[in-house]
Amino acid sequence: MRLVCSILGVARSHVLELANRPKGWKDRRQATHCRDDRLLLQDIRRVLHELGTYGYRRVWGVLRHQQAWPVNHKTLYRVMRDHGLLLYRHGQRPVSARKHDGKIAVAASNTRWCSDGFEVACDNGERVRVAFALDCCDREVMSWVATRRASMLDW
Repeated sequence: MRLVCSILGVARSHVLELANRPKGWKDRRQATHCRDDRLLLQDIRRVLHELGTYGYRRVWGVLRHQQAWPVNHKTLYRVMRDHGLLLYRHGQRPVSARKHDGKIAVAASNTRWCSDGFEVACDNGERVRVAFALDCCDREVMSWVATRRASMLDW
């Protein structure tokens, strides 16, 4: 047996353990969970309805704080994953199915507008903030404003 195990690259002790297992042995790592998660799922949906941007760790914390469920975060993750309630990871949001043909310009003036703003640092340490609105047809500046105030929301 030593020669066979060394050729196969397995431990002899493991092969002997496999050979001496009882007939009714069951690998518990492969056993499926038999827990009914419907009530837990209702509480998860209630928390997510109120706090929709919470991930599974925060939902677990809220449920634990409310003393509603004595489950660990891995169980909560599994239930939320199985029912599509997890948040997207950063950078993994699914690509939109909406097709963009690359045409942004419009044929007639005064039908679509866009706006933007920028900030200019001056030599004396002050900052000038400029906001403007453009017509998307001819790219004409319809209006603009400049200020030294800290925020343009103060206007």
